[in-house]
Amino acid sequence: MPALLLVRYGELALKSPPVRREFESTLRRNMLDLFVAAGLEGRVRADHGHMYVESSDAEQAIHLVSRVFGVTSVSIVHEVPTDRATITSRLLELAEPRLFPGARFAIRARRTGQHTFTSQELGRDLGGDILDRFPTLGLKVDLEHPEVELFVEVRGPRTYLYFDRLPGPGGLPLGVAGRLVALVDSTRGALGAYLMMKRGCRVGFVTPVGGAALATNILARYDPHARIVAVGEGAENWATAVGEVAEATHADGVVLPLVVEDYAAVRDRWGDRVIFSPTVGLTDEEVAERWERVVSRAS
Repeated sequence: MPALLLVRYGELALKSPPVRREFESTLRRNMLDLFVAAGLEGRVRADHGHMYVESSDAEQAIHLVSRVFGVTSVSIVHEVPTDRATITSRLLELAEPRLFPGARFAIRARRTGQHTFTSQELGRDLGGDILDRFPTLGLKVDLEHPEVELFVEVRGPRTYLYFDRLPGPGGLPLGVAGRLVALVDSTRGALGAYLMMKRGCRVGFVTPVGGAALATNILARYDPHARIVAVGEGAENWATAVGEVAEATHADGVVLPLVVEDYAAVRDRWGDRVIFSPTVGLTDEEVAERWERVVSRAS
């Protein structure tokens, strides 16, 4: 039986209905692109505010989805009909291997749609069912600092049970905000490219020797269609390549790893082309810390 993933997204929900539909379509396409690149089959469906991914390999699928820009979090879920007896029976079955003597636990219940119970009532009743089912374990309800959390999300006629959330990168779906070309010559350059991808931009990478692995091994795992152009050492080499790729791809701007003092000279070199440098306000330590999170999610 295929595994089911519940996918949540953030900023998309704030858009007007036409824009939201366009962004959701792009998000769905980007998820499937990563599945195709990984050789994994997947199927995506949606309701208002969530997407659901079916796949035969839950672990690979959840890590792929957690790299899709626009996704805020993703969970492996168990789907059941919205029937109190069925919800209780399945939750007890799933909870048993996770509970241990003296465990502090919490039920996190939410509901969408019209039902004869509130979220608080559902959480209270399910917590009582667990205490009744496992009296010898000495379990305790702890809503503030639980050791085990059990999530129950009721969405109309279907209910989803899960235990964990894997965070996604957030932001906007890749491809909704134009095209850029980035110089990826270092960790700072790679992070700058990543931050513009997170805002929905398709980014091509120009990579001197020091940045080739950053683009190929990390950034391309977020966008399997990314264009990567390797160049030799020297300022003129990368500057020429960035300009040529920008022209060839009709890019709206370039992404450069600048400090404030560099802007005057760079402006003279690039004229009217839009320049982005999203890491300009970050220290080297902050760049390293943020990049480590990018690498971790790509692994």
